[in-house]
Amino acid sequence: MSFSKHILALSILTTFSSMSWAEDQQVDSKPTDKINEDGVQLLDAVTWTAHPLEQSTQDFGVADQTISREKLQQGGTTLGEALKSELGVYSSSFGAGSSRPVIRGQEGARVKVTQNATENMDVSSLSPDHTVTVDPQLAEKIEVIRGPSTLLYGAGSVGGLVNVVDSKIATKMPKDGYAGDVGVRYNSGNDEKLAHAGVTVGLGSNVALRVEGLKREANDYITPNYIVTEDHDDHTHSTKERRVGNTFSESENINVGLSWIGERGFAGVSYSNRQDQYGLPGHSHEYESCHPHGDHLHCGGHDDHDHEDESAHEHEGHDHDHSGAGPWIDLKTERYDFRSELKDPFAGFKKLRAQASYTDYQHDEIEGDEAMTTFKSKGYEGRVELVHNPIAQWEGVWGVQASQQKLDISGEEAIFAPNKTQKYSLFGLEHRQFGDVHLELGTRLDHQKIEIDSTQKDFDGNAFSVSGAANWEFKPDYTLSLSASHQQRLPSAQELYSNGGHFATNTYELGNENLDKEKSNNVELGLHYEGDQLSYHVHLYHNWFDNYIYARTLDRYENFRLIQYSQDEAKFYGTEAEVAYQWNDIYKTTIFGDYVRGKIDNENAPRVPAGRLGTRVNATFDENWSGSAEYSHVFNQDKFAAYEQESSGYNMVNVGVAYQHPFANKQIAKVYFNANNLLDEEIYEHSSFLANIPQIGRNFVIGVDYKF
Repeated sequence: MSFSKHILALSILTTFSSMSWAEDQQVDSKPTDKINEDGVQLLDAVTWTAHPLEQSTQDFGVADQTISREKLQQGGTTLGEALKSELGVYSSSFGAGSSRPVIRGQEGARVKVTQNATENMDVSSLSPDHTVTVDPQLAEKIEVIRGPSTLLYGAGSVGGLVNVVDSKIATKMPKDGYAGDVGVRYNSGNDEKLAHAGVTVGLGSNVALRVEGLKREANDYITPNYIVTEDHDDHTHSTKERRVGNTFSESENINVGLSWIGERGFAGVSYSNRQDQYGLPGHSHEYESCHPHGDHLHCGGHDDHDHEDESAHEHEGHDHDHSGAGPWIDLKTERYDFRSELKDPFAGFKKLRAQASYTDYQHDEIEGDEAMTTFKSKGYEGRVELVHNPIAQWEGVWGVQASQQKLDISGEEAIFAPNKTQKYSLFGLEHRQFGDVHLELGTRLDHQKIEIDSTQKDFDGNAFSVSGAANWEFKPDYTLSLSASHQQRLPSAQELYSNGGHFATNTYELGNENLDKEKSNNVELGLHYEGDQLSYHVHLYHNWFDNYIYARTLDRYENFRLIQYSQDEAKFYGTEAEVAYQWNDIYKTTIFGDYVRGKIDNENAPRVPAGRLGTRVNATFDENWSGSAEYSHVFNQDKFAAYEQESSGYNMVNVGVAYQHPFANKQIAKVYFNANNLLDEEIYEHSSFLANIPQIGRNFVIGVDYKF
């Protein structure tokens, strides 16, 4: 039986279950999450997000974070940029079109990104220039989950798991028969014009239609004191530029969902279409003739390494002309989702949840008017969860998950042959209260099979992970938390089979068919205090790795490196802390900081961000006016890896003011103004592959949102 039939069977099973639901009542759960002045909240009562159990803040033993829709709509347009101001989170920025979050020094496959707890099935983990196909501006909220809960959705995310929660499929009927929002904003730093809109309409008493969309256009962004140096045979020529070339970005996104909602649950389907076009700064074919001879590079002088590769083909079907720009990506992805939830499905169980998705993804990497490389991905995923009634005071959830992704890369950067990755998983999470101590236990068993269309050997392996967390409320308002886990991560197709030039990162990649599963032992200790005016929390963590999979540099020619995926011992450790004081009904002050240190085989790990320390003042003047001011200092990163350079520290000052006006029927209009990087600092992100490309300079954002 084909994999797609497994997904279809899962959908049919849930659809038959939904036939028993009552049709005469509406589901209208009341949110209990509390949002602070920063637009950030701790998880309180969570329903249908990355955590399937209803637990309070005190139940969590780790530093989970939730970023609200309000803050996301004023923030970055890529996932890494949207989250980089959170404790422990930085960005692997690759221009303005692509970034992934870097959490506690971990990136790529070790920071799993899910969409409503399901895989994205894009190719963002293969390279930092590939965007994550979720849109922060259309998200209801984004959760950074840590601890045992991460094992519900994947293993190996020792820094944390990022779950993007959206509203493509309505889970409750809108009050008054409709609900929605519309907004526009402008950014002076890149002439960004962004508009978004969404509406949920009740079609009768049990059917809801959701339609939402976004359009964004942005030019190359401005930056201070940017010097571009060009080689001209026997001399170099330096020019001061106001804008960073090839950092334009355009995006269009539309989602349509239809839900059936009854007394005991819901079932819904959705269709999503996303298209992106964005530049790739720093992308160069200067070293296209380089190739390996054993463990050394040989560069130059070979006629068979001509830039006009026979696999290149003329690019068609794009309305905008970027032929005068440098290399750029033209991306299109279509996604179909099914989601369902049923309360009290049968004796002994509280809830049954089921999901299925199909994603058809493609992007072309274009130079001039030719697509030099094409990435195609087709992916299926399905999962079923059962939340059981208490057993000896233990409450929990168990489930199964299956996915398949077919990858096909063609063109000059086809670094590995077409392949198919299949994963099958069993997972569970249990929790119980023992007096003043809350205990949470999680486990996950994964089986992965990769079939490669070449003479290389297929991969077949199993991984087992287990995690536990305990919260001890040793006195009122004080909580001591301890989290520990043993996690195993199986290697990806890229790590196993790569063999080719990758010019976005200036590397020639070699895979390793003999890679074993990566193992880590992780521990985190936290102290929390929640008083009427004063609150604080501090976390210390340490991760020990065996068989840590990383790209080891074998040789270097100028700025081009020969890398091979290898395994060694590694360790990462650090701290995060925040102290807040509510002076009165208006002002609140917060001091925050984070630090991470990483070593592989006793050498500095690559692209580990520097420490950060800052303070923030939030003000709520009345029911209409609010404001904020934030200063943070990112320190020099002088503990850099081989073939890297020291990154200078910088000061970041951001201020904002907002006015909101309520209307009848709970309609609200809001106008906001934000000044970012007010000091116009030169910012170079050590966590980025483009650590030599500056980030955006001083910029002003003005926007209007209207909710109805």
